[in-house]
Amino acid sequence: MKTALVILAAGKGTRMNSDLPKVLHPLAGAPLLVHAMQSGASLGPSHTVIVAGHGAELVRKAALSHDASAIIVEQNEQLGTGHAAKQAQEVLKGFDGTVIVLFGDTPFVSPETLSAICDAQRSSDVVVLGFEAEDPARYGRLVMDGTQLDRIVEFKDASEAERTITLCNSGVVACNGTLLFDLLQAVDNDNAAGEFYLPDIVGIARARGLKTAVVTCDESETLGINSRAELSAAEAAFQNRARADAFENGVTLPAPETVHFAFDTVVGRDTIIEPNVVFGPGVTVESGATIRAFSHLEGCHVARGSIVGPYARLRPGAELSENVRVGNFVEVKNARIGTGTKINHLSYIGDATLGEHTNVGAGTITCNYDGVLKHHTEIGNHVFIGSNTMLVAPVQIGDHAMTGSGSVITSDVEPEALALSRAPQIEKPGMATKLINLLKAKKAKQQRGS
Repeated sequence: MKTALVILAAGKGTRMNSDLPKVLHPLAGAPLLVHAMQSGASLGPSHTVIVAGHGAELVRKAALSHDASAIIVEQNEQLGTGHAAKQAQEVLKGFDGTVIVLFGDTPFVSPETLSAICDAQRSSDVVVLGFEAEDPARYGRLVMDGTQLDRIVEFKDASEAERTITLCNSGVVACNGTLLFDLLQAVDNDNAAGEFYLPDIVGIARARGLKTAVVTCDESETLGINSRAELSAAEAAFQNRARADAFENGVTLPAPETVHFAFDTVVGRDTIIEPNVVFGPGVTVESGATIRAFSHLEGCHVARGSIVGPYARLRPGAELSENVRVGNFVEVKNARIGTGTKINHLSYIGDATLGEHTNVGAGTITCNYDGVLKHHTEIGNHVFIGSNTMLVAPVQIGDHAMTGSGSVITSDVEPEALALSRAPQIEKPGMATKLINLLKAKKAKQQRGS
């Protein structure tokens, strides 16, 4: 079945009290909008249309950075959800498959639920996603007529009997593309807010004798984000699910409540993730790795058997091969680290390639930036880099070479060579005592003067 997504993302989000459009606020390292796009992408849609409004250029940039094929249309006036959905009419002209209307601030609708909606749309003209609300509060109610959806009643318009209904409207709608825009054409704004409401298509469809249906999901999937407090609650809900999934997938989390995953984190089984580890976007950790406490990983790949941390930082472009050791207070950025190589203490490795079974001593830095351009450091196999070595890129260190501790390496080192670059040591007998006495006298004089 051909499908298209229309994701409504035009709202300002006044309750967020922010200059940033509501749908761009981050959840698990990605904008709310991206979560909706990612869920919808599971259907393999022919078209993904984002209806932008407030902060349209920022929304456009975020959407296209996630999916370059997304189509961005603008709702210049916010005249309701029905009006917003109509903005996709021109770009979906002639599309005769299923159109699903989603919301950019509702990030948790699952791929399984979307698939169920598509299945239901094969035998119904209009399908609405509903949920049984623990506290219906002011949600719109779904009034059923047997197995068909008769109408959607907003809380303020509902009778006392209708307010007892706990089956509520999520706002998500699916309909044949041609029919959807035909129904939207008939929606009016004869209401207190003067807006065109998407749910009104249900009543119009029923008046025409069309089939309407409801697919239900867990209430947690329909959570909409309208405030900072709700965003925080959504983050907590996401993390709880991500940790539960990690356990199910064979990952060990001794203190799960302290580990934070991103929306796209992938961790293999038999991996141990110690307390207070944070994953940014774009991290893959293979099976059997160990991520020790207080480490931060983003945009990196960790192969099986590797150990990272504690207190390590892997930045985008860090590629760790099998059985690599990246230890405490080590930062790796845009660097490929070969099998069995160790970078255990207090080092920065950036814009570099390290071979296999190389040892990098404490305090080593690849000096990769000259103030204008970045430069590459290449270190071979079975190399020993002495502690506190400065590798001034661009520079190459050959296989089985060594550098002496405290060296500043500014030119290439050939294989099997030892490179030393130190100032000669000078020793002046008795000078330490003389200097201390001189400084003490100076301090005493300053104190007398004050």
